[in-house]
Amino acid sequence: MTLIKSISGIRGTIGGQPGDNLTPVDIVSFASAYGSYIIKKSVQHPSVKIIIGRDARTSGSLVSSLVSNTIIALGIDVIDLGLSTTPSVEMAVTHFKAQGGIIITASHNPAQWNALKLLNEKGEFISDAEGRELIQLAEKAKFQYAEVDRIGKITEHVGGFIAEHIDKILQLPYVNQQAIQQANISVVVDAVNSTGGIAIPLLLKELGVTNVYQINCEPTGNFAHNPEPLAEHLQEISQVVKDKKANLGIVVDPDVDRLAFVSEDGSMFGEEYTLVSVADYILSRKGGNTVSNLSSSRALADVTKKYGYSYEAAAVGEVNVVKKMKDTQAVIGGEGNGGIIVPDLHYGRDALAGLAIFLSYYAEKNKKMTEIKSQLPAYFMSKNKIELNEKINVDDLLKKMEAVYHHAQINTVDGVKIDLEDGWIHLRKSNTEPIIRIYTEGNSAEKADQLATEMKKKIMEVIGK
Repeated sequence: MTLIKSISGIRGTIGGQPGDNLTPVDIVSFASAYGSYIIKKSVQHPSVKIIIGRDARTSGSLVSSLVSNTIIALGIDVIDLGLSTTPSVEMAVTHFKAQGGIIITASHNPAQWNALKLLNEKGEFISDAEGRELIQLAEKAKFQYAEVDRIGKITEHVGGFIAEHIDKILQLPYVNQQAIQQANISVVVDAVNSTGGIAIPLLLKELGVTNVYQINCEPTGNFAHNPEPLAEHLQEISQVVKDKKANLGIVVDPDVDRLAFVSEDGSMFGEEYTLVSVADYILSRKGGNTVSNLSSSRALADVTKKYGYSYEAAAVGEVNVVKKMKDTQAVIGGEGNGGIIVPDLHYGRDALAGLAIFLSYYAEKNKKMTEIKSQLPAYFMSKNKIELNEKINVDDLLKKMEAVYHHAQINTVDGVKIDLEDGWIHLRKSNTEPIIRIYTEGNSAEKADQLATEMKKKIMEVIGK
């Protein structure tokens, strides 16, 4: 497995040889580069501190210890949240007036993976330019560590800042605790044995949801199933929702920045519709513009137009969505993978905020999940990929496909997005392997598959196969 260094951090599987998997050598090097960069940026601060938190995967304690001790070796103080969630760490950065933060999580990747995700002083992911500078610093490996009497200190913040995070969520104008309490909602929670097992039940208790069935909520890091919240991984909660006659099921990924729901009949509500439904609720109460990425459902644009506001699409990646949200003063945004960003709280994907707002929406609607879904714009997606010969220039191929669809509305901000009257096609190249990803959406599953099949055929024609 190749170690992956990108603008958002470093990730890989634990173990193996240096430069291959994610080893202690890699962790110390990258933590040193990040800490050195923070010191360089923070010359005006009398003291520098960094927030660190982690999900529950079994390598987390090891990685956290290496990171924390590397950071204090540079003379920087650490506030260690321990087991926490990605959005909680993000909010803690600004709360403690820290100069940065490191989230130790591989998000939806399987248990053998881990990663360092890097935040700026706003609790937001670092920019492309900052990421490139960090990679260069790590490669040069010329770090200046502190003298013994200037080593930083580690302060543990018990509880992972989760309770404080929830308090802020409860203050949002979109959260209707009274309606939730009166609705007597029954839920099943699957937190894949990570920190969602701490955070989600605590949030539900504060919201007044007392009928809670927990599965995979012990934060052991021993994931009960593939942690990506996709339908094929969620058969257990689907069955439990039906068996318990619950109103809905709640699913989060290991670091609690992605949120998915299961309907009362055990069917998937759909990750794409987490954002669409939350946006529908916020727009009905406040109004404003919305943003998602180019590979997210057209349903958000439809809902936004219904309320008379503007929708814009950003390149894939949270940092790109956040920038577009700021540029357009969007009141809600996110990604179709169940990532909700509520600027009134903070600029980061937040499953806890998304859940509190959705339950308010559900309680006020007073309808079944399947009924709520049926009233939202109906679209279906298909996700495919084509493996290419390494000799093929993918950028040239994308330009040729753009020419093939010259009659359509084209967006080239991130690959090639082709908007058609009855659906869309998004082509993106991989940065790590010779493949093109093909995302399609139509008003039926058959239409989405048809668009994907047609695109594969045209790509093969263009490359001469």
